[in-house]
Amino acid sequence: MKNKPNRLITEKSPYLLQHAYNPVDWYPWCKEAFKKAIEEDKPIFLSIGYSACHWCHVMEKESFEDEEVAKILNENFVSIKVDREERPDIDSVYMNVCLMFNGSGGWPLTIIMTPDKKPFFAGTYFPKHSKPGRIGLIDLLTNVANYWKNNKEDLIQRSEKVVEYLKNDLKGEREEISKDIVDKCYIDLKSRFDEEYGGFSIKPKFPTPHNIMFLLRYYYHNKELDALEMAEKTLLNMRLGGMYDHIGFGFHRYSTDREWILPHFEKMLYDQAMLTMAYTEAYQLTKKDLYKKTAQETITYVLRDMRSEDGVFYSSEDADSEGEEGKFYTWTLEELKELLNDQELDLIINLFNIRPEGNYLEEATGHLTGRNILYLKKPLSETSKVEEIRKKLFNVREKRVKPLKDDKILTDWNGLMIAALAKAGKGFENLNYIEKAKTAVDFISNTMFKKDTLYHLYKDGEVKIEGLLDDYAFFIWGLIELYEADGDVKHLELALKLANIMIDKFYDFENGGFFLSPKNFQDVIVRPKEAFDGAIPSGNSVSAYNLYRLYLMTGNQKYMDIAIKTFEAFGKDIKRLPSYHTMFSIGLMLVFYPTSEVVISGKECDQILTAINSQFIPNKVLLFLNEQYEKEIKRLVSYTKEIDVNEECSIFVCKNFSCNLPTKDLNYAINLMKD
Repeated sequence: MKNKPNRLITEKSPYLLQHAYNPVDWYPWCKEAFKKAIEEDKPIFLSIGYSACHWCHVMEKESFEDEEVAKILNENFVSIKVDREERPDIDSVYMNVCLMFNGSGGWPLTIIMTPDKKPFFAGTYFPKHSKPGRIGLIDLLTNVANYWKNNKEDLIQRSEKVVEYLKNDLKGEREEISKDIVDKCYIDLKSRFDEEYGGFSIKPKFPTPHNIMFLLRYYYHNKELDALEMAEKTLLNMRLGGMYDHIGFGFHRYSTDREWILPHFEKMLYDQAMLTMAYTEAYQLTKKDLYKKTAQETITYVLRDMRSEDGVFYSSEDADSEGEEGKFYTWTLEELKELLNDQELDLIINLFNIRPEGNYLEEATGHLTGRNILYLKKPLSETSKVEEIRKKLFNVREKRVKPLKDDKILTDWNGLMIAALAKAGKGFENLNYIEKAKTAVDFISNTMFKKDTLYHLYKDGEVKIEGLLDDYAFFIWGLIELYEADGDVKHLELALKLANIMIDKFYDFENGGFFLSPKNFQDVIVRPKEAFDGAIPSGNSVSAYNLYRLYLMTGNQKYMDIAIKTFEAFGKDIKRLPSYHTMFSIGLMLVFYPTSEVVISGKECDQILTAINSQFIPNKVLLFLNEQYEKEIKRLVSYTKEIDVNEECSIFVCKNFSCNLPTKDLNYAINLMKD
């Protein structure tokens, strides 16, 4: 019999709704929960996760659906559930605590804190019962409840010290920036590189596409062949391995092994977006078809499975279906025998490394499951037969029980997907991708941007949660890429408007850098700042990158000043761990390497624009002067006022806001940009 619903039943988040029938008396993050904790003098049990998180599901099944655990929680704690994708600012604060206590973090994130939100314990996944080397949740909760009753002052003092540390840590240590940071980032990445399989760790391996984008730029500017080789080896092995979905396309979240074979099967929108950008840029630089094909297939997956009727993009797909991780994506030999003839079966067994006993090791037990992950050891030579088999397997797989889709719309992740579609549209001369990006922009700007406030989340016809730094930063990134793809000045104007709002709401005028939450948010113990470029780049690194590009486009010194101060605000951290701040180094390349401001002026410049956009020229910005938008561009960009709009298309390549004579010679203009 199903339990009665708890308070989470009225929430929009699929992750919170997954817990709505737990016997645990869950609260969402709200004043009511903290008021109850104060009145009843109980500590708070805070659990943070997200819909596609495998271990979040495991902990729910083992503990949060369990009456014994629920009884301990309900009697001794006030329990709060948070979706980290809804409130990344809350997650950021308490993840920093977990990292401080344990040296590592992850999800589910487990925090125990005082009624005034000050944490004194942090961890991640806990089994129900204690095991060698890992305390169980029942023992942990019982111990904390007893300690709270008998030694509460010790826990309160501990929590005060934690908050003091967090506040001091947020101030950061400013340091001037210099070109050698970029070189140190490259050297640091090189020292971490796995020469056999690619990537920048042994295991687990995350794709971290901004590492690749940095290396492509480093090669472009410095002709350092090792940089290109590291990027290509990583791109190739990710594409061949089981982390890539060879049947339905798109990438799983990360690989648990060194060889990129055994994935965690979640599919995140941000990974599809960032990897599309990395593979697109690799194609622009090398013209190797595999990179183009990978980006196009990833977009095919997103447009097919992750796009809403409104033209915006869902957040993620779960790892589990029918109670098993990866069941939707893996195959037994018997299943394949039923579907394929002998010739097809032999081909698939040999190409995709199928074994009778399976090749999928269950991470928790280390035992073979009998199921197979499809992966390659070398790139496929294109054959219609393989594609025919792929379609056959795809059609059968579509009839299986599908993993849960987290269908909330997040502005920040949509911003990344817009940037990816615009980049791919430019790089592959694909107008459809650009149109899809424009549709998503129109929805966000019309539905999720109200009264000069960008909102973070849309679901079931409602917007919710005022936008955080990443929403502004990533959406502005998408708008800049889209403006350079289609030349529509409204995208540039909106990017500039949002940049000004972002500075007002988030910028730390005292210490530099941007807070993650806006200045009117009062429900977190500190306003976090993030600089670490993890699975996705930080809002600070992307903001600095955007603002410097907007400075190059408009000549507005304000944007340059704030970008430089943002780099400097995190200067010490960037210098200490440069390869964990690769998006910052991408921004620093705009500061320390030559840049070009390119103005395309005239009528019917589409072919010129297409030719320029197909090239990999990372340190250029593009502006368009035509009869339709001449007035707006000359108002926004003072150095274009003296440029005449003629019938014939002309290219002005400007350096430091000083333009060379116009040219109609495309190759000459491209060479000027690359100098």
